[in-house]
Amino acid sequence: MIETLTNPENLVAAFVALVAFATIVTIALPMLNRSNLENRLKSVSSRREELRRKSRAALAKGGQSGLRHVDEGLYKNVVDRLQLSRLLEDPQVVEKLAQAGYRGPRPVTTFYFFRFVLPFVFAALVGGYLFLANDFGLPPMMRLALTVGALTAGYYAPNVFITNMAQKRRESIVGAFPDALDLLLICVESGMSIEAAVQKVSQEIGGTSIELAEELSLLAAEVSYLPERRLAYEGLARRTNHPGIKSVTTAMIQAERYGTPLGTALRVMAKENRDMRLSAAEKKAAQLPAKLTVPMIVFFLPVLFIVILGPAALRVKDMLGAG
Repeated sequence: MIETLTNPENLVAAFVALVAFATIVTIALPMLNRSNLENRLKSVSSRREELRRKSRAALAKGGQSGLRHVDEGLYKNVVDRLQLSRLLEDPQVVEKLAQAGYRGPRPVTTFYFFRFVLPFVFAALVGGYLFLANDFGLPPMMRLALTVGALTAGYYAPNVFITNMAQKRRESIVGAFPDALDLLLICVESGMSIEAAVQKVSQEIGGTSIELAEELSLLAAEVSYLPERRLAYEGLARRTNHPGIKSVTTAMIQAERYGTPLGTALRVMAKENRDMRLSAAEKKAAQLPAKLTVPMIVFFLPVLFIVILGPAALRVKDMLGAG
């Protein structure tokens, strides 16, 4: 079994099979993916009503409200016993997880748990394979260096995962944010309050970006629950971490503080965000020729040479064979 698992031909075949399976899943996943926007919005609305009910009950009893989620389980026990939150402390972990769409105490505990476990898992897998299964003719120091590299990669793997998730979420939000501002401007100028306008836009924008709809629904819940709207706007800016959205929240905070018309600020911010989206699209279009150079050289030119020179080579071969 060890010889079968360490055979390079079997490893190449397994890698090709994995790539083919990933390709099939990537193509079929959008067809099987169902939009869960309604469930997300319903969960946010239910959570808002639950917060209000618990707050009223706590005020009636005169005790603690108990509004926060409680994290219990294996991850929590391991993190608390080993004091991983202090050993692997990251002051920005809560903000990074919120930007990736993970909120509450449980994702924080899960992050610290995997940040502690993954280095040992990666090092055990790489070291066990290199020292016990197949050393590929490498000297011991090189194998030890690869094991240490796997240990380091395991330590930074949770950060890389969270960063990628936050980047994808930010791109989805930013792509639909100018349209959401236009809808918000229409709702505000029609006479709707900011809470009702945000809630209405969160329901309408879900077909374009579920992430933005979730953020706006959460913003509507925070605006109606927090003592100051400024806190809700600042929370949206922190969760998205985008300059365009930060400028919009700053304009909304200033309009709330100084009593300036909100519609005027939203109109200016909507135009600026549309210009930013257009600039980003033009930037990607300008980068496209440079990005296509290597794929064209690697994939297109060999095929082109085969199509052009193939018949001539076959004809020359036939002529030499006949002569």
